[in-house]
Amino acid sequence: MPLPALSRPARPTWFLLAFALANAGGVIGYLPLLTLLLPLKIHAVAGDARIPVLSLAAILGAVAASAGNVLFGWLSDRSVARGGGRRRFVAGGLVATAVSYALVAAAQGPVAIVLAIVLFQLAINAVLAPLLPIMADEVADERKGVAAALLALGNPAAAFVSALLVADETMGDATRLAIIPLLATLALLPLLLLRGEAGATAAPSGAAMLPRRDLWIAAAARLLMQLASSALSLYLLYVFESVAPGERQLTLARQVGTLLTICYVIPLPLALLVGRWSDRAGRRKPFLLGAGAVAVAGLAAMALAGDTTGAAIGFGAYSVGSAIFLALHSAFALQLLPDPRRRGRDLGLLNLTNTIPALIGPLLTWTLATPQDFALLLTVLAVLTALGTVAVMLVRARR
Repeated sequence: MPLPALSRPARPTWFLLAFALANAGGVIGYLPLLTLLLPLKIHAVAGDARIPVLSLAAILGAVAASAGNVLFGWLSDRSVARGGGRRRFVAGGLVATAVSYALVAAAQGPVAIVLAIVLFQLAINAVLAPLLPIMADEVADERKGVAAALLALGNPAAAFVSALLVADETMGDATRLAIIPLLATLALLPLLLLRGEAGATAAPSGAAMLPRRDLWIAAAARLLMQLASSALSLYLLYVFESVAPGERQLTLARQVGTLLTICYVIPLPLALLVGRWSDRAGRRKPFLLGAGAVAVAGLAAMALAGDTTGAAIGFGAYSVGSAIFLALHSAFALQLLPDPRRRGRDLGLLNLTNTIPALIGPLLTWTLATPQDFALLLTVLAVLTALGTVAVMLVRARR
């Protein structure tokens, strides 16, 4: 039986667009670095030891990201309770992120680059942690499907930035690393300038609390889906190297950057359509199941690929399915939050479904893959993604 809806302030469409742009800024803040620039940097400083060094940076960075997201989410709850709002943490995090990029640029060895990434993950999560709580506070439930679908803007915007950064071989690493925090700040600025809704976290009298069991089941489903995202975001360049061993690395980096842009743009209109459809239907599970099935098929195709064309087609299918699943899952999970006063903390804990895979994904890659062969890893990721897809059916309660 559906539970009573919690009221939300009505926000105009332009607010949704400002929020989508801010989310894109957050993704720009980390995706170009973690998918292309960091692997290139680590290859330069670690050579043949690049997989273990990248894995160590990813694992320690994920620990820092997990702790930082929960911490800054909780601090933003306390700030809201005291009338201060969440946006101050986003602004402070942007400053810290710019500093961390300077440290990445200056790193000359494996230890320095790993420490710089740990600091970067703390800083960028000060930016990211308050964003979804702002959406939960200020967007009505009946518009969350569209709002969550607009989150899909982040990946194509960040992938486009990635492709531009590696398109010019004459551009230095320091310049590339300076551009990213500047673009992230410009994208986040409109949301920072918009005033938050007062009292957004107050629960209406008589509203029933949702059981935490369903939130944790939804979290487990997202965690399993995110394992493949975590592994591929870090190692996609190396996957393509494994099926095209004679190709120049910078050439492959440009191809991967272009592929990421295409694969992140294609899901956007589909996510908006499916998000709006799920808003109208008042149901999200069937759409989540369909999107998850497409993602599983894409990973299976990548595991069987023998050249870059096959790998690109498989990655494209995976990108479409996972992007739609994760966008809809954001709306799905926001409607399962049990306590309006603890949204930042609960979403920080839910964010562990993004950061724990960043721990497990590198460990799986380290164990199951070699620079010459990623097939076993991709097969295991396909199975785990299928389990995550099925898990959403175990969620019972809804508003």
